[in-house]
Amino acid sequence: MKLLLAGLLIITFHMEARTYTVGTKKQFRIIKDALSIAQNYDTIYVHEGVYREGTIKINRPLSLFGVNHPIIDGDRKFEVITIDADNVVLKGFVIQHSGYATLDDPGGVKVRDSRNVIVEQNILNENFFGIYIQNCTKCFIRNNTISATGKEEQTIGNGIHCWKSDSLQITGNSVTGHRDGIYFEFVTNSVIWRNVSYSNIRYGLHFMFSNNDAYFTNTFTGNGAGVAVMFTKNVTMMNNRFLDNWGDAAYGLLLKEISDSYISGNNFSGNTSGIYMEGTSRIVVEKNHLNDNGWGMRIQASCMDNLIQYNVFSNNTFDVSTNGSLVLNVFKKNYWDKYDGYDLNRDNIGDVPFHPLSLFSVIAESSPSAMLLYRSFIVSVLDQTERILPSLTPDEFVDLEPLMKPALK
Repeated sequence: MKLLLAGLLIITFHMEARTYTVGTKKQFRIIKDALSIAQNYDTIYVHEGVYREGTIKINRPLSLFGVNHPIIDGDRKFEVITIDADNVVLKGFVIQHSGYATLDDPGGVKVRDSRNVIVEQNILNENFFGIYIQNCTKCFIRNNTISATGKEEQTIGNGIHCWKSDSLQITGNSVTGHRDGIYFEFVTNSVIWRNVSYSNIRYGLHFMFSNNDAYFTNTFTGNGAGVAVMFTKNVTMMNNRFLDNWGDAAYGLLLKEISDSYISGNNFSGNTSGIYMEGTSRIVVEKNHLNDNGWGMRIQASCMDNLIQYNVFSNNTFDVSTNGSLVLNVFKKNYWDKYDGYDLNRDNIGDVPFHPLSLFSVIAESSPSAMLLYRSFIVSVLDQTERILPSLTPDEFVDLEPLMKPALK
């Protein structure tokens, strides 16, 4: 009997849900009029046109669909769309020209204190923040194109900004021209997958105090720096591309005060530093390609209990560097293109340990101006001598089982 009643309630619910249309020669001419009448779980179709209605507020569960990408314009004065309800779908709009302010952080779309909200297949242009997620659970931000032309950090917000939320899915978005492409702060149990974040002023992706998250198969290219993961634990970072992040303080991946995380299958190419580690512990870095970087990895003396194995280091100016003599990390079975040892038993493991830390990299770490001498004859002699008879570089900074050929293709 209970199942029968539940079924009847579901049928009644679907029968009562209604559909409205907005646009020229439709039921309503403006979106706000349709929203004022719509009830829970109704659907509103907005047809092509330009809608300038101030801030559009959605405060009940419903679906708002754009037909042929209608434009919702904030006139550079208002937050364009604010969602304060669970179970909302926003799909298929051009959302542009939000107001600019640093106190209330207006955006193209802001979702507050909500669950099960879907924002997908929208085009967001020239908003202060693109999509802003605040204190939300189980929301989906997918397949949106988010762009701005910010010039300085102080004058633009983040493309996708997520704060104090749980179980988010950020999937298939393209983000450019913002302060940070994607920003997480106090966000847990969430996934970032198949996004492209490029030419942002600061970071392509920025983590702060966000635990138990993962990001897979994303591309971060041409940003001020690639990705920063800070004050965080239990983050999985796999199969991403960190490309062409150049500058005095640019990194493919910056790790600061993080622990118990996993980095695998990534490609770090054309960065000032492929991976920069400071205050990290119990990180596994394996099966990554680090090629054509200034530094492949920079591991500060504050790092401990990290395992670096099965990676490929090729064509980097310096494969690794550090700023101290204490070595509390393990290098194991990596491929180094600068290794010139031999393998008599042909097991693909070099018979002579490899010391990847060059003397000149140690000098350059403490005195950057020494780079003026790079590629000079005296530097080459010093590095070769140091590899044969280590005296100034730590003996423990060594790969005891260097690979003769890359383990990866």
